[in-house]
Amino acid sequence: MKTILVAGSKGGIGKTTISTHLAAYFALAGKRTILADADPQGSALNWAERRNKFGASVPAFDASRKRAWPERVPPNADYVVIDAPAGAMAEDMERFIDGADCIIVPVLPSALDIEAIVRFLNSLATMPRIHKRKLPVGLVLNRTKPWTHASQQALAMLRSWPYPVVAQLRDTQAYVVMVGLGRSLFDYQSAAVREHQADWEPLFDWITKAKD
Repeated sequence: MKTILVAGSKGGIGKTTISTHLAAYFALAGKRTILADADPQGSALNWAERRNKFGASVPAFDASRKRAWPERVPPNADYVVIDAPAGAMAEDMERFIDGADCIIVPVLPSALDIEAIVRFLNSLATMPRIHKRKLPVGLVLNRTKPWTHASQQALAMLRSWPYPVVAQLRDTQAYVVMVGLGRSLFDYQSAAVREHQADWEPLFDWITKAKD
């Protein structure tokens, strides 16, 4: 079983979008996938409930209050995706970090968001497994517009950090629409959608290689 923690220090950076898309991708690939929603807003739980109407459903549970969250994961699970609470620093998420095999940190290409992520990454660095490089941390540049100076500047800055940029997800309203329906980009195969699906391939490769 591999446990993936999607975390960041502020809301609105795409944690739930990335969490639900990861869960959908693995479920569609035939993997027993569990979604743990640790954010009190419950957006990932709402997505999973809506998805139950379609194929490749993703069992989900509320992990925002239960400290013994691993006990709620079926022993035959292949993947567990945790949508971390918004605004939480590393010390607030130790119970999730302790059980994670890798951590994904979404970053938006703006100065304010990058400043907020620096503080968050500094808090992660205090965690023993991360400090000792035993727990992989990957950055995902989210809602990027590769042709803009802001996105190019943000990417250059992130590449100077000690954590790798493992994917760049281009900005599209399709994510908002799909999550609202309980679906994902991976539920569709149109040419336009496939272009955005390709953005995720480096992230999937990184997750596959990430080992505790």
